[in-house]
Amino acid sequence: MIGIEQLRSIALFDGLSNDQLRELLAVGEERRFRPGEELFHEAQPADHWWVLLDGTVDLLRHVGHEDTKLGVMNAPGQWAGGFQAWDPHGVYMATGRGAAPGRVLRVPAEQLRDRANAWFPFGVHLIRGLVHTVRNIESMARQREALVALGTLAAGFAHEINNPTSAATRAVDALESTCEDLLSALGKLAGQSISAEQFVALDLLRREIEPAAASADPLVIADREDALSDWLAEHGVDRDWIIAPPLAAAGLDIAWCERAAALLGGDALGPGLEWIASSLSTATLLSEVKESTRRISDLVAAVKSYSQLDRASMQYTDVTEGIDSTLVMLAHRLNGGVSVVREYGADVPRIEAIAGELNQVWTNLIDNAIDAMNGTGTLRVSTRVADNGVVVEIGDTGQGMTQDVQARAFEPFFTTKGVGIGTGLGLDISRRIIVERHGGEIGIESRPAETVLRVRLPLRAPTKR
Repeated sequence: MIGIEQLRSIALFDGLSNDQLRELLAVGEERRFRPGEELFHEAQPADHWWVLLDGTVDLLRHVGHEDTKLGVMNAPGQWAGGFQAWDPHGVYMATGRGAAPGRVLRVPAEQLRDRANAWFPFGVHLIRGLVHTVRNIESMARQREALVALGTLAAGFAHEINNPTSAATRAVDALESTCEDLLSALGKLAGQSISAEQFVALDLLRREIEPAAASADPLVIADREDALSDWLAEHGVDRDWIIAPPLAAAGLDIAWCERAAALLGGDALGPGLEWIASSLSTATLLSEVKESTRRISDLVAAVKSYSQLDRASMQYTDVTEGIDSTLVMLAHRLNGGVSVVREYGADVPRIEAIAGELNQVWTNLIDNAIDAMNGTGTLRVSTRVADNGVVVEIGDTGQGMTQDVQARAFEPFFTTKGVGIGTGLGLDISRRIIVERHGGEIGIESRPAETVLRVRLPLRAPTKR
């Protein structure tokens, strides 16, 4: 059993009296460990203070499919954990695993806090102030990261919605003029005293037109428009530059115009063809408005799905739907040289999760992948079922990560981006959401020209600790 004499030989305890050492031993416990035995685990509450007495403990962090060694405790007096003595939210920063047989003194964090308050209160105030300051700085940085992400998404959404909105506005403006032409042509046609039978026959002729059958080749349409303009001019029809384009776009030819001339004849031909041309233009513009507003509605639906504003926090969530809505929100960044390959498993089940937080993870990972490719490459997004859960992979064809970068990628404030571009919190936030909030795993596999971020999520969310 450990005694006061052994503690007195450890520099960490210099300055403590024998009574204080006895008090520390009374609230703590000696624990022996073997090689491979795990003492504490990363991201778990740091509710104990671990002081090495002898032996060796490796400090590890899980990266990808393997544990990366961050450091080693091999000298008596080295310690880890106990952060909840100063911070109720403190967690272990790494996993402690025995490398050589040894012993540790384990003290509950609340007992460490009580002893420290009694022995050196001024030092405790300094430590708590330091922890509070660091937490405030981290909180402000996280808020900035969130605001930057929100600004990026808002800019992307504005970019995406601008095109259909502008198209709808142009179509509505054109509709006003087209409707006036339609009514004017109808008035001129009525002024020619055509019979009801003629008007009905003209309307039947109009209904035969199938715009969908029109050629999409602009050169063919242009040639047809020139031919129709010449025919209209030869038959004394005014405003041929107004009438010919919609007729040509609808796939009509001179033979069709000859049928209309045979039906109307005389001065009624011009107003009759203008009425049909205006009705075709109106139908085309209405179709543009319908398509534009449908696109706007789809974008709004994607934003709604992305933000999850109408849903409870914890819910059964379609991971694929969340990824797709995220891709819509980031579509402005994918334009150009980035191609997207979707590999979604057909049997991927819904999982219990906080959908809005998962979408934040997908945003961080996809945004980083796009940055890694510098605007050119292939973004691969896949989902599949594995190990009673769901696996999501987001890969890019960028330059890849070095081993050093992989080992530090999930550390708070670590970034490889330029000053003012990244805060180094994207992957840290993602790790917290996946590991701490959902009980999953997140890791990196990287090689030259390929980096894959792999997320594993359980089907059911863990009970809150």
